[in-house]
Amino acid sequence: MSGIKPARRWQPAFFPFKKEKFSRRLLARIELLIKGPVFGCRMCGNCLLQETAFICPMECPKGLRNGPCGGVTPEGRCYVDETRKCIWNSIFERALRTGRQEKLLEVLPPLDWNMVGTETWGGVVRQIKRAGAKKFFISLLKGDEIERSKAWDSVFMTLRQPDWWEGDSEYHPAGYQEPVSELERKLRKGEFVVATEVSPPLSANPSKLIKEIELVKPYVTAVNFTDSSSAIPKMSSAACCKTAFDLGAEPVLQVASRDTTRTGLQSMVVGANALGINNILCVTGDNPVVGNTPAGSMNFVDLDSVQMIWIIRKMRDEAKYLDGRNIKYPPKLFIGASTTPFSIAPALQAIRDHKKINAGAQFFQTNIIFEPDRLDEWLEQLDKRGVLEKIFILAGIAPVKSYKIALHLHQRVPGINIPSKILQRIEKAGDGEAEEGLEIAYEMVEALKNKKGINGIHIMTLGWESAVERIVKTCGLVQKS
Repeated sequence: MSGIKPARRWQPAFFPFKKEKFSRRLLARIELLIKGPVFGCRMCGNCLLQETAFICPMECPKGLRNGPCGGVTPEGRCYVDETRKCIWNSIFERALRTGRQEKLLEVLPPLDWNMVGTETWGGVVRQIKRAGAKKFFISLLKGDEIERSKAWDSVFMTLRQPDWWEGDSEYHPAGYQEPVSELERKLRKGEFVVATEVSPPLSANPSKLIKEIELVKPYVTAVNFTDSSSAIPKMSSAACCKTAFDLGAEPVLQVASRDTTRTGLQSMVVGANALGINNILCVTGDNPVVGNTPAGSMNFVDLDSVQMIWIIRKMRDEAKYLDGRNIKYPPKLFIGASTTPFSIAPALQAIRDHKKINAGAQFFQTNIIFEPDRLDEWLEQLDKRGVLEKIFILAGIAPVKSYKIALHLHQRVPGINIPSKILQRIEKAGDGEAEEGLEIAYEMVEALKNKKGINGIHIMTLGWESAVERIVKTCGLVQKS
């Protein structure tokens, strides 16, 4: 472990999927022998070191290439393997120390598997020749910072941002005017919105699902269905959304990148929209380490949540598939993202969320909030970055039915930290623990109702759907039609 490489390489380097010429194999071997010990290089074929403070993001077990997930432990450790530092936490901290934090806003592409395992140094040399070697080196030697930056980007940005991706660090507002869903319409009108979550059933029988949708429908604007949360398979979010749509409830499709490929994402988006689903929430998803045995692959994901947002926005606004094909009738979608405001330092979390907003996120759904006052610093950081007015935020709350459930959330669910005073209140309530859990939820809602920057709440029922009516009525949040 070195100052350049703050973590250990989690997995071995990639091999190419096709036979390379001897010269390229030799160059790749030399590159690995140097970059492996220094940077923990895995030979991904699309080096991002220039934009990630010279720390390789492929050391992340999830392989996230655009920032950390929400499961960073309070000590800055990776929840997949707590003996390791969160590599993205290290990237953010070094970028902040060296004044490179704004570079982290660039939306970086997923792997091109035609390039995986191959050398990149030859590509750099070839691009320098295309850009003009003499001009490139003269510009680097000049005192003009703008000229140096342009010369550098003419080579390295071209390499890391291929034509099929074209990622940048700019804000991309929605390319349409009229709201595409009731959820978007109410948020635009300035109403304090209530959304909720219904747990997908474990079986193919939808009767319980239908009952629970009918139970919450009168009290909320939209119903979200998780995508195999805690890495445990259940009825798909898409099937649940179609059931809700048929019952007259507005659904929010949740898509976890853990189980999603770029091909699957694009086909799902088009198909879901054809079924009447107009809200989509992009999440990274829990790693299989928190699920049941036998565990699925704990390897990296094909896409991260930022990349999913980028692809969906381009499908919607530019009518383009990732491979460049035109979409005659592009999907109409209100795009959401998840956020965990307390997972890392607020200034660093705001950078991560700023990137999601730039990529195309229109609303945030936060993890469960048990300390509303702590939101202020995060909201202030978003405001400083000029993006608070560009996003709608639904704060997550949860009525915790028992001390056992509270302890499970605190100890086992990544990104959730319940203060000791809350845990003690529920534990001391004894037989009245469910009522105490509701009282705490009421307090959270009251603290969030008038907080600047919070546009609504998202009630995570944790299987207690009947609590939604009580929360909405007690807190005076009956939704307007």
